[in-house]
Amino acid sequence: MIELRPVGYIIGLLATALGAAMLIPAALDFLRGDANAGAFLEAAIVTMTAGGLVALAAHDGRGTMLSLRQSFVVTTGAWAVLPAFGALPFLTGAPGLDFTDAYFEAMSGLTTTGTTAIPELDELPAGTNLWRAILQWLGGLGIIIVAMIFLPVMKVGGMQFFRSEGFDTLGKILPRAMDISAALIRVYVGLTVACAVTYAVLGMTAFDAVVHALTTLSTGGFSNYDASFGVYRGAPEYAASLFMLLAAMPFIRFVQLAQGNPAPLWRDPQVRAFLRWHGYAIAVIVLYRLIRHESAFWPTLREVTFNVVSTFTGTGYASEDITTWGHLAFVVLIITGLIGGCTSSTGCSVKVFRYLILFQAIKVAIRRLYSPHRVMGMRYDGRAVEREVLDSVVAFFTLFVLTFGGLIVALSLTGLAPRTALTAAWTAIANVGPAWGPEVSSNGAVDRFPDSAKWLMALGMMLGRLELMSAFVLLLPKFWRG
Repeated sequence: MIELRPVGYIIGLLATALGAAMLIPAALDFLRGDANAGAFLEAAIVTMTAGGLVALAAHDGRGTMLSLRQSFVVTTGAWAVLPAFGALPFLTGAPGLDFTDAYFEAMSGLTTTGTTAIPELDELPAGTNLWRAILQWLGGLGIIIVAMIFLPVMKVGGMQFFRSEGFDTLGKILPRAMDISAALIRVYVGLTVACAVTYAVLGMTAFDAVVHALTTLSTGGFSNYDASFGVYRGAPEYAASLFMLLAAMPFIRFVQLAQGNPAPLWRDPQVRAFLRWHGYAIAVIVLYRLIRHESAFWPTLREVTFNVVSTFTGTGYASEDITTWGHLAFVVLIITGLIGGCTSSTGCSVKVFRYLILFQAIKVAIRRLYSPHRVMGMRYDGRAVEREVLDSVVAFFTLFVLTFGGLIVALSLTGLAPRTALTAAWTAIANVGPAWGPEVSSNGAVDRFPDSAKWLMALGMMLGRLELMSAFVLLLPKFWRG
């Protein structure tokens, strides 16, 4: 059996930290004279007490180096348990959601998906909107650390290729892990502050600048307006596009850049492909819309750039109703959402790295058809790609497609319209944010979905954020007996 005390200790500490974070919106509402401050204070006390008691009960696990199996349990357990505590302010205070909607909202926040179950965001107290943004910011930070520390060691979806940039083991190089984690946090905080200042300079209120900075750098997309980013058109859209692009690039490259070594950032095949594919998608949609004579060039370029970057990175902001752009534009945006950002970023979905590996594998397979005796190896970023990495990437793609298809079918069985089921499965498994269909509210909320559909989407969000395999492995009986 797996020793769960180290797992409980870590999750208890994380819950305690989450409870402490609730004091921030509590203070905001208190200063604004809003009675909702009491709900946050109550939720903070409950969360910190529960987290502290669990950490104390599992205190014997403190300092114990996590095994590989414990790593799988702690990553999945954290993303399953913490939303339950993060949901408390939505239950005890505004907007007074039931547990299903509250858990859905918190899961969407911590997984940086961005789909909301709240139909009237404009009416929420400031503290509630700030809490939604904090959930996404913490979730974005958490996934960067997981992608750098846990996933390479757990060999999830080819991530073992990045072990040299992360940590060779979870125990032996812990000081180095702490150093790099601290560097990543400094970069994340620095970019968030820069984004907030930029937004403020471009005309946002201080509160709006902070909320949108938190949800931009986490590529989460929660806004405090029903119109999302449509409230701020023009220069803020370009600024948001820039920071969303930065948030979806490998943060380890920014650490190297801060250390005076800019070369790895530009040489990274992920970064080059990521920017190039953005250019292709923007060009296709702009040309398509201009051919349809929808608007002038510059407004079209601005609208398309912002919404393509938002969808591609999985942020999920919207400044326009993209369903009015035509079928080709809609299909291109769906495809970009299934690509996502780079590894070790806050970006979501399949990730650029896996597509590059898959395309190389296809190219090698085709070449072998006409040159079967030629020895052809695969290389990525100047390094040989081992068979284990390729097999893991192919397995990930297979599992992703099967899970995506299964989620579409399951959502259809809850009574959702086909288009709604498709886009809801897409937005959940790829952690993108928006969904479209007759059951979706005018601000993109899924409050009218059946509860069963919301729980399925919450499960899909967690699976997608944890890159599927790290969660599915827990379903194997041998995992627990080994």
